[in-house]
This record gives sequence, structure tokens and C-alpha cells, in this order.
Amino acid sequence: MTSAQVDQQSDGQGAVRAEGGEGEGYQRGLGSRQIQMIAIGGAIGTGLFLGAGKGISKAGPSLILAYAIAGFVIFLIMRALGELLMYRPVSGSFSEYAREFIGPFAGFVTGWTYWLFWVVTGITEVTAAAAYMTYWFSIPQWASALIFTIVLYAANLISVKLFGELEFWFSMVKVTAIIGMILICVGILTLGFSDAGKTASVGHLWNEGGFFPHGIGGTLMTLQMVMFAFLAVELVGVTAGESKDPRKVLPKAINTVPWRIAVFYVGALIMILSVVPWTEFHAGVSPFVAAFQKMGLSVGAGIVNFVVLTAALSSCNSGMYSTGRMLRDLALNSQGPKFFTKLTPSGTPLVGTTFSAALMLVGVWINYQWPGKAFDYVVSFATISGMWAWIVILICHIRYRRLSDRGVLPRSEFRAPGAPYASVFALLFIGMVIVLMGIDKDARVSLYCAPLWGLILGVSYAVLKRRNPEAAAFAKR
Repeated sequence: MTSAQVDQQSDGQGAVRAEGGEGEGYQRGLGSRQIQMIAIGGAIGTGLFLGAGKGISKAGPSLILAYAIAGFVIFLIMRALGELLMYRPVSGSFSEYAREFIGPFAGFVTGWTYWLFWVVTGITEVTAAAAYMTYWFSIPQWASALIFTIVLYAANLISVKLFGELEFWFSMVKVTAIIGMILICVGILTLGFSDAGKTASVGHLWNEGGFFPHGIGGTLMTLQMVMFAFLAVELVGVTAGESKDPRKVLPKAINTVPWRIAVFYVGALIMILSVVPWTEFHAGVSPFVAAFQKMGLSVGAGIVNFVVLTAALSSCNSGMYSTGRMLRDLALNSQGPKFFTKLTPSGTPLVGTTFSAALMLVGVWINYQWPGKAFDYVVSFATISGMWAWIVILICHIRYRRLSDRGVLPRSEFRAPGAPYASVFALLFIGMVIVLMGIDKDARVSLYCAPLWGLILGVSYAVLKRRNPEAAAFAKR
């Protein structure tokens, strides 16, 4: 619990609970329009625009089913998060709930792990954005990376409202691109125009070796890639402390998860694979680019390049936003250096955001200097660290629901359906995905990184606790 909490409610045990926002020093500058687009943008990233090509080559049309099943699990996770947010909307979100429902060490691990996830993601995304710029301009990648990082850093420091505006328009580009692609595909299927008009047919979904061309096993092995594509959907939880009306806006944003996944993932893939047979897609090639080429639309490559550029900048922008807030939450709980608590006059975490942005720049430089396996290992760790947040959300939700049902804690006004069994099912599903990662040699490396990171955090926590054993942050609640 932070030292700046002022809005309080009883938990039945005399403890104090935060309401977030101004009570944490933040300003509620994110409106409904921005929260909705942050929620939508969090579910749409380069995993769809670029990564889906590999999934299609491995699973064929059954990738659609993989996205639908994984999307259902994501909805369960988000509803669990939503119930926790309505119980106590705080900017620290996952790490705050971990401290309350699991223990101080869990909060420490969750905060630092989620921070690392976004730092590593920011490094990769700003590097990718710089590479996309070379499509139009002969500019050194380091220069583009530097410019993007400085601009996004400045935007995040000016105000949370400016961050929200940037994220709104980044997400708008992604949404417009997908809807445009779907409409074009519908036109080709119904009217038969473009080069693909003569061969386009929904029969491509089952005529090219069947719906499961590589068997059920091939589909299962894509679940890890599919879940990775949804990483960052939980970012809406970090915005709770800065939403103008969190109890109204956040449930609405979370309840849109099913149709977002249905349209932007399932719908888009159904359309693309109906126009272009799945056998023509390959790993490393965007299915959107391949579809535009098949249609004979020469502008397609440039359009998709612009879209993936905005997707990368959106992810980096989100990283700037979340890292500063996670570091400040840790500092307020004596689980990080106190200087991370400093805010700008506009209410943004100055030192935490600056520190994270500096690391992103160092990471870009390292990537350019030594683009070898060592960096790949760090990047792969982002996947397992991102899923850690989901695991914590589900465990906290199960424990919260047990306490609220017993009357120990107040009931949330936004109750998750099927709880707590739905959260248990989601946990088991994530466990299965982690097992599949261990089977896949390309993804296995991320599991090797987790114990090392856990050791670093364990030692750091022990040192902090020894230096300040009486701190409330190290006492189980």
C-alpha cells in the first residue's frame, strides 16, 4: 500500500485501500474515448500484422480456432482484472494486488517483472520502428530510433492526456487498416474484383488440406504464438489510477474484448484466408502484405509498412507509460529507490520514465552493436514475463473472490462470470501454453531466462528487507 493513499474504504480487517488517481499523486486525464482505444490497441500489435504469417504456415486455417480459444481465455483474464479494478482501482494494479492477496515478495516480483517486460518490449519495438522507416527514407536506423524514443519520452512527460491522444491515434490507424482489409476482402468475395477475384472462395478454409492440415498438434503448437500476440491487453489495468471515471469506463472497455478479438483477429483471418489460400503464406512475411500482393494492389506493402510502424510506436509509447508507473509504485512501497516517486507538475512519474527511456536507448545501441543470440535471449524473456502478469491477476482474483464471498472484503460491482472456476481454467490454460513453450525449441529459451531473473529478484528482495526490516512493504497483509 502506498504512502500517498487518501481515498479509503474498509476491507473488513481495518486495512486501508486506495482508490487511485489523485490519491496517488496522479491526475485523471484519460477519458472514455482514450481508454477504449488503449484497450483496443493493446489487443492489436505486430503479433497480428507480422507474426500471424508463421502461425498460418504451421497451422493453416485452424489458426483461426487457436485465436478464438485464446481470445476466450484472454476475456476471462480481463474480466478477472476488471473485478479487481472495481474493488480497488490503483495505478500499481498487478503489483498492488499481488502484495495484498499473495504477499510482499509477489508484489515485488510482479512490479519489477512487468517493468522489465515493457523495457525489453520498448527496445525491440523502437528498433523495429527504425527499421520500418528505411522503407521510405535512407536514414540511419540509430537516428530514427533516437528520434522516436525522445519524442515518445517527451510526450509521456508532458501529460497523461498527451499519452492518451497518441495512443488513440496509433490505435485508430491499426483499427482502420484491419477494417479496411476486411471490407476489401468482402468486396472481392462478393463482387469478384481485383486479381484475386477469380480464385477467392471461403472453400480455401477447408479445401487446401483440410481445416487442420498439420493435425491438432500443429494447432496446439501455435497457441504460444497466439497468446504472445495478446500480450499488453492488460495495460488498461495500469490506466486505472488516471482514468476520469474508472468505475464506468473500465468495465465498458473490458467488455469489448470479445468483439475486438472476433473482428480484428478471427474476422480478419477468415477474410484473408478466404481470399488467399493458406499455402501461400510463409513465416517472416506479413499475411496482410501477401494478401495485398495477391490482390494486385501495389500500394499494399507501403500501407502495411505504415501500419506496422504505428503498431511498433504504439507499443513503445505504452512501454514508456507503464514503466514509470510501475517503478513509482515499487518506490512508494519501499521496494525500489525513493527517487522514483518524483512526479512532474503535470502528475507524470519523471525519474521512473526517464530511467526506463534511458535503458531503452542503451538497449537499442546494444542491439545495433551485437545483434547476436544474447540479445535474442533477452527478447524471448519478454514473453514469459508478460504472461506472469496474467498468472498474478488470476491468482489474486481467485483469492479476492473467496474473501469477498465470505464477506471479509467488499463485493466488486463488476463480477467476473463463472468465477472462481473460470480463473482456474484460465490458469490451467496458461500452464499448458508454458508446457508447449518447453516443447518448442525456438521458444524454450525464454523459460531458461526465468530462473535467472527470479534469482536476481530474490537476492535483491533479501537485501532490501535486511536494510529496512520494519517497513510495511515487507509485512504480509
